[in-house]
Amino acid sequence: MQNVLAEQQSAMDNDLYLDARAQQVPRGVVTAHPIVIEKGKGAEVWDVEGNRYLDFVGGIGVLNVGHSHPVVINAVTRQLNLVSHACFQVAAYPGYITLAQRLNQLVGAPGEYKSVLFTSGAEAVENAVKIARAHTGRPGIIAFDGAFHGRTLLGCALTGMSQPYKQNFGPFPSDIYRVPYPNPFHGVTEADCLKALETLFAVQIAPERVAAIIIEPVQGDGGFLPAPASFMQALRALTTRHGIVLICDEVQTGFGRTGTLFGFEHSGIRPDLITVAKSLGGGLPISGVVGLSEMMDAPLPGGLGGTYGGNALACAAALAVLDLMESEDLPGRARQLGEQLNARLHQLAKKYPCIGEVRGVGFMQAMEIVDVESREPDAALTQKILDCACQEGLLLIKCGVQRNTVRFLAPLVTSDAQLDEALHIVDIALARATGRLG
Repeated sequence: MQNVLAEQQSAMDNDLYLDARAQQVPRGVVTAHPIVIEKGKGAEVWDVEGNRYLDFVGGIGVLNVGHSHPVVINAVTRQLNLVSHACFQVAAYPGYITLAQRLNQLVGAPGEYKSVLFTSGAEAVENAVKIARAHTGRPGIIAFDGAFHGRTLLGCALTGMSQPYKQNFGPFPSDIYRVPYPNPFHGVTEADCLKALETLFAVQIAPERVAAIIIEPVQGDGGFLPAPASFMQALRALTTRHGIVLICDEVQTGFGRTGTLFGFEHSGIRPDLITVAKSLGGGLPISGVVGLSEMMDAPLPGGLGGTYGGNALACAAALAVLDLMESEDLPGRARQLGEQLNARLHQLAKKYPCIGEVRGVGFMQAMEIVDVESREPDAALTQKILDCACQEGLLLIKCGVQRNTVRFLAPLVTSDAQLDEALHIVDIALARATGRLG
């Protein structure tokens, strides 16, 4: 089959590839759209049949600098001609050390922070938990309803959604506790969440047994829900009071997406540990934990690492991404694009009552889709909107515990014209999905 596919590649269309996919790839790996991408540039991609799409998914928040940015390509090409991989646990190399230094400087004062690099967001989260437990000598970890922290067993345990992530994959790691996350649209207030946290301390685990609280400054897969600044500040005060490590999961919110380099900056706090991944690598797999030096040094030698962690090619890409964040002011561009997108989505909400709420921070925006009569989450209509948008040439995906929220994760290099085109398609997709347009 491999030889047949190799011989037929140049002549294969989407359907042929997808038929082969069904035979060769397990069903557990979901592909949102029935297309096969051949190339991408900026905010656009083309499938194997030559059809063009606006990509407002960006590898699920991975491509803040866009597809195939020439600065990233040049950096990786230069590194490829030097060394592609050495494993940092065997011998150090400049890119890893330089990237760690850059990340530390972006978060705090010189000497205050250290960084360790990994490959995936889930690895970063798991190692942040290890570091917190090593530092405190405590077992408990508190996470939030609707959170997403990865697909490993510990990642699934921390994730606050039962389907599709948990299924029958347990038993999961122990000493994981959960409290509500603020969601005003569904009646969950900040006060409710803080009260639930105090109740948790009273009836399930004493605060002196809790190693860390982990939170996304804006929940990603949970529905693009921003944590109020006052809530983040309350968590910072509470964790400081009880000696609990505060971990901010910046895997999706990091590197300009919310209009600042990191999402936590909107609340005026500084976490103890920060997990980074996704857009750090500009399309190459890399992740890391950035944290206070005293905490990062808690694990003994050999306690942290990974064969591909901080791979040389990925480090080169990440350094190029950080250069682009500064030289092109991509966080500033995210604020501009976010304002335009938010305003246009609110206009569409007035036109289509199925849009229950528009929310987001920076260029991390979403619209929650509800049944017009009951105002309950409408996952089926959400999927229709996504399908119609894809047919018109726009790639979007959904999120939320009820899978009824359309999220926008376009590259920060998206042009005004591309944003206008995408929103025109969203208008058409809403019209078709709701029966206003045949």
